[in-house]
Amino acid sequence: MTGTASMKRFKRRSTPTSERFAPSPYSLQEAAKNADVFSWVSLIIFGFGNLVRRQFTKGVIFLVTEIAVIAFLSTTGVEYLPKILTLGTHKAGKVKINGFWHYTQGDNSVEILLYCVMSLAAIAVLIFLATLSLRSSYKAQSAVAKGKKPVNFYEDLKSLLDQNAHVGFMTLPTIGIVLFTILPLLFMISMAFTNYDSNHVPLFSWVGLQNFFDIGNSNSLINAKVFVDVLIWTLVWAFFATFLNFFFGMFMAMIINRRTTRFKGLWRTCFSLTVAVPQFVSLLVMHSMLQREGAINRLLIASGWIHSPLPFFQDATWARVTVIIINLWVGIPYTIMQITGILQNVPAELYEAAELDGASWWQRFMNVTMPYIFFVMTPYLITTFTGNVNNFNVIYLLSGGDPSSLTSSAGKTDLLITWLYKLTVDKSDYSMGAVIGIMTFIVLAVVALLTYRNSGSYKNEEGFR
Repeated sequence: MTGTASMKRFKRRSTPTSERFAPSPYSLQEAAKNADVFSWVSLIIFGFGNLVRRQFTKGVIFLVTEIAVIAFLSTTGVEYLPKILTLGTHKAGKVKINGFWHYTQGDNSVEILLYCVMSLAAIAVLIFLATLSLRSSYKAQSAVAKGKKPVNFYEDLKSLLDQNAHVGFMTLPTIGIVLFTILPLLFMISMAFTNYDSNHVPLFSWVGLQNFFDIGNSNSLINAKVFVDVLIWTLVWAFFATFLNFFFGMFMAMIINRRTTRFKGLWRTCFSLTVAVPQFVSLLVMHSMLQREGAINRLLIASGWIHSPLPFFQDATWARVTVIIINLWVGIPYTIMQITGILQNVPAELYEAAELDGASWWQRFMNVTMPYIFFVMTPYLITTFTGNVNNFNVIYLLSGGDPSSLTSSAGKTDLLITWLYKLTVDKSDYSMGAVIGIMTFIVLAVVALLTYRNSGSYKNEEGFR
């Protein structure tokens, strides 16, 4: 470890706790304690304190944003929020007038639930903007009290690329996460507490925890046994799909990377070309070739190696082994490219020190190469494992979840994600699909967080510096 890194870590550790966790001079707590009348008015009329202190651009932005949010709540929010408890009661109907049928539109529970979630999110945004307006006004108030001119809008923008760069660069991704991840997640979670299925369209209602209790009903096609079976297969699939790809890919990358291997560029190009082929094309071709009357069975029968077609997708064990093997063929090239880059960047001094200590090639591999690869790739392996739990393409396009089961709504190779797709798209059982989605999220969150927080990449970020 270099002296500079040591000093930084020493300073970080030696900083008193009271200083590290001291509130900002412009925090909400300080603003609430010392704000003047103009700043308090900014809680109701956003940007009022900024406008009074001649920060016109910032004040106008706050005010326009408030008007836009309130306009949404006063139109859409007022219309849909009162219906949140019932999710709609008015059914569509028809009335015959002068010999012609006139249809009246009823409530749509999906629309009501969606706009209710959006309205509640708008209320949360309004509260957040109110606190932000108070803090901004208090910051201008503090500057005036010190005899300084409040920071203008241009200086604020400039600070977003300098001392406040973390705010400037994280604002847009955070908004994207809220809009495209958190809000859909809240909508899905809400749907899990309704009876939304093919029998309750377009009106459905709240049923509380009934859907979760129904999973415990052994007479249901969607019960705890089916869920546990699919969950176990999903985790087994994700484990083999992740670590077999990793170890075989690492083995191939190390073989190509050896000094004695000739035509390194050719081998790497061959594997890279396989990545360029669209995955769905490869999977659909393999799906056709592995059918009972497909090319592979015909070739094996014609060669005299087998007398009857192999049950690639007709037997549960065969189907599960088949999808794992085909996934190796699809995924290993990605791993080869990842590990090749890492192998070419292992610090040479680590190998030199190992050779001076008399380490054999196996000892160098186990004590230098493998720890370094794991250190660098742990976050990648975690995200790959998570991605394989949700690997919709390989399972759906290759086996379609087959072989199917007469006593279960899930096929023998269905993952949680493909099972969820069948429940929602094929069977229109959206509420139970939402329940499965919530459980999948919980399993993934627990596994990913526990694994990452116990990895060397998280605990010892300077381990190879």
